[in-house]
Amino acid sequence: MTALLGGTLLTLALAAVPATARPPALPLGDAGLPESRSTSTLAPGVTLTTIVRGDAPADPAEIPTTTKGPWRVFLLTIDPRRATGGIRAVTGPDLAKVETTSQLTAEAGALAGVNASFFTFTASQEYPGDPVGLGIYDGRLLSEPTTDPAEVSVLFDRDGLRPSYGPFSWSGHVQGRDLRVGLEFVNHPPVPPAGCEAMTDQAACPTDGDTTLFTPEFAASTPSGPGTELVLDARGCVKRRADQRGTALAKGERSLQATGSDVVALRRLSGCVELDSTLRDQAGREVPLGRNSQAVNGRYQLLRDGENVLPPIDNSFFARNPRTFIGTKSTGELVIGVIDGRQTTSVGTTLPETAAVAKALGLRDAINLDGGGSSTMVAKGALVNKPSGSAERKVGDALVYTP
Repeated sequence: MTALLGGTLLTLALAAVPATARPPALPLGDAGLPESRSTSTLAPGVTLTTIVRGDAPADPAEIPTTTKGPWRVFLLTIDPRRATGGIRAVTGPDLAKVETTSQLTAEAGALAGVNASFFTFTASQEYPGDPVGLGIYDGRLLSEPTTDPAEVSVLFDRDGLRPSYGPFSWSGHVQGRDLRVGLEFVNHPPVPPAGCEAMTDQAACPTDGDTTLFTPEFAASTPSGPGTELVLDARGCVKRRADQRGTALAKGERSLQATGSDVVALRRLSGCVELDSTLRDQAGREVPLGRNSQAVNGRYQLLRDGENVLPPIDNSFFARNPRTFIGTKSTGELVIGVIDGRQTTSVGTTLPETAAVAKALGLRDAINLDGGGSSTMVAKGALVNKPSGSAERKVGDALVYTP
C-alpha cells in the first residue's frame, strides 16, 4: 500500500498496515497470494495505482488456467471533486486510420490515456480505425451504435467526469422537400447487396442497400465504388452529385452515399435537405449532445448497481485476455483500469474475473472496453503497462484525461 507525504511516494507492504485500513485483496487465484500496491499522484484528484498479485512467473502453458498468477493491474483514478481536468474521446487526424494510444494521448496534450473502442482493425485494410459502435468526439456523433446486444457504451456528457453507462440506440434520416430517406450508418462504408456487387448502376439492383452519412472527419476521401453520392454544403444544400461513390470533402461539407435500390430515393433528393441524427438511452429518452459530449463503445457491462451482470457465456472472448475497463464508484470516483495478459509476468483475466476485480475495487457500474493486444495505458508520456505483442498496437480511438 502507498501514501504520499510531502510529494514522496511511499510503498508499504500490506502486512504493515492495520487490517482495518487495508484494501481488500483482489479476488484472483489462490487465497493468500502475495499482493503489493503502489500509488502516485499525477495531478490534483488524479492517481495512478499499480497492483501486483502473485510473485512467480507463470508457466507459458498454464497462462489460461493457473491459479498462481501473476497479475499486473493498473488503475487511473479520477476524483471529480478535486480533479480540474476532463475526459475526452480522441481519434487521429482521420477517424478511419489507426494510431497508438501513446500517439493519441500526446496529440491531445493529455496527462494520461487508455485505448477505448472496439474498431474495425484487420477486417478492413483501408479503414482499420473505423469504430464498431458508438463514437462521440467533442460533441460530434461520428459513429452510430450497433444493434449488437453485447454493445454497451460510456457517455460523458453534461455531468463532466460523471459518466453514464449502458446500451444506446440511434436513428437518422434525411428530409427533403417531399421525400424522407432513412440512414443506416454514420461514417461506415455502404455495401452493395449480394448479387449486385458488379452492377455499375445500382438502381438496377432489386435489393435494398445501405444509405450512409459521411463527414470530413472520416478520411481523406469517402469510400469509392458503385452507387450514388450527394455532397451537401454547410447549409445542407446539394452541392454536387455523382453515380459513382468516392470524393474528398471540404470542411463543413457532408455526403450521402447509397447502394442497391436505395440509390433510387437518394437520386430524387435535390435542393436543401435537413439531416436528423437522434441518440437515445436504453429507456428510449433522447440524449442531447453538447460540444463537450464524449462517448466510446465497449462489449458487455460488467457491473450494474454493484452487481455482476455478465451473461453465462463460455468462449474465447470471455477467456483470459488483457483487459481495459472503466467504471464509477459510489463516491463518484472514476476508475479506468488495464490488466496485462498473455504473458508470464501477467496472465490476464476472464470477463468474470474482470468483473470481480471491478467489484473488489469498489466500482458500482463498470463496462469492458476493447482489450487483448489493444490494452494500453499511458501516463505523463510513458507507457505504464506492457501491452501484449511485439509492439504497442495502433488503435481507433482513446479515452484521455486532459488537464
